[in-house]
Amino acid sequence: MTGTTPTLPVFSLAGRTAIVTGGAQGIGEAIVAALRDSGARVFICDINPDVGKATAERLGVDFIAADVTDSAAVEAAFDHVVATAGRIDIAVNNAGIVHNHPSESLTDHDWRKVLAVNLDGVFHCCRAAGSRMLAQGGGSIVNTGSMSGHISNFPQPQAAYNAAKAGVIHLTKSLAGEWAGRGVRVNSVSPGYVGTELTQRGMDNEEWRRAWLAGTPMKRVATPAEIAPAVVFLASDAASFCTGTDLVVDGGYTIW
Repeated sequence: MTGTTPTLPVFSLAGRTAIVTGGAQGIGEAIVAALRDSGARVFICDINPDVGKATAERLGVDFIAADVTDSAAVEAAFDHVVATAGRIDIAVNNAGIVHNHPSESLTDHDWRKVLAVNLDGVFHCCRAAGSRMLAQGGGSIVNTGSMSGHISNFPQPQAAYNAAKAGVIHLTKSLAGEWAGRGVRVNSVSPGYVGTELTQRGMDNEEWRRAWLAGTPMKRVATPAEIAPAVVFLASDAASFCTGTDLVVDGGYTIW
């Protein structure tokens, strides 16, 4: 039509720049591929340079090495994205670890390590992304929560992980409230059990595997590719009125 400007589909991320922490493998790798396929320029940020560089080369994206528990390294990584691409539109804070230790014997070191990666690291990345997005007038942050932030998993002990993920979900809501009036949306995606390197040890444990599948109405674990579209949705203009939302993708686990 003469005189009109074509508009992109609301799920398109064309022309946008994204960073994905923990993007070298598992759910993070699937998120990187989905954002790329939706048109974004993507930077993988991962503590493992060998795996990260290989994944980035295979997917045709950029790579930065950083430890999310080191706030200075996080700031440097986000500076690199802005210096290279000119701005940062999407930050997916996905890096995470889990330890399955009984709480009565959980050491201070193991408790702090899980909280440092899963909660402190998310805050470091939210702060780095948020400050730059506020300065440029907008952006979308998506944090990886977990159904473990809503329920206590059975039968494996993982109090530190559960506490950290509950913290991520509430941190998401808190930051969403702070920044909503200034154009920055902050949401989270909470996966259930997903077939990744992180859950393989549990799936190899027959007691845990039976309990996990019995507790999931769909009677299976997800693939990483089934989690990634939820991130694309929250990152895109399709979710323009969503902030402080935690999108649970768990095969129904938390409905019982």
